[in-house]
Amino acid sequence: MASKRFDIQVTVNGKKYEHPVSPRLLLSDFLRHDLGLSGTHVGCEHGVCGACTILLNGEAVRSCLLFAVQVNGQEITTVEGLAPGTEDLHPLQEAFREAHALQCGFCTPGFLMSLIPFLQENPNPSEKEIREALSGNLCRCTGYQNIVKAVMLCSQKL
Repeated sequence: MASKRFDIQVTVNGKKYEHPVSPRLLLSDFLRHDLGLSGTHVGCEHGVCGACTILLNGEAVRSCLLFAVQVNGQEITTVEGLAPGTEDLHPLQEAFREAHALQCGFCTPGFLMSLIPFLQENPNPSEKEIREALSGNLCRCTGYQNIVKAVMLCSQKL
């Protein structure tokens, strides 16, 4: 028996989409496979690693823990929507580049998307506050030190 599909309307990175989805389609899979936004990475599929973090109505959420039908009528920002243009980086992306805050880059989109609302709420964070904010994202390469430096650098420029 074929699964029923539901039409959803969602705004992703400022662009409106109307799309039929299966009720069990994960938001992360919808973004990656249906919309072609592969910057949202899928790591653990349990909401632990943070690689799939996106902004839903401005709040950082794990897209692997939501079904696409749950975001009907809402606004999403993915890492592809951070930069103001194709030639420019978001200040946080620039700080990550300057501070060498990435190695393989798999976790980077999740870190960026988690840190955007953190920096909006706390534009001058201490190292302790940054480390606490990073605690929900896992990185197997960097040791986090340069990520902390990047957040400090970005906060000084904002």
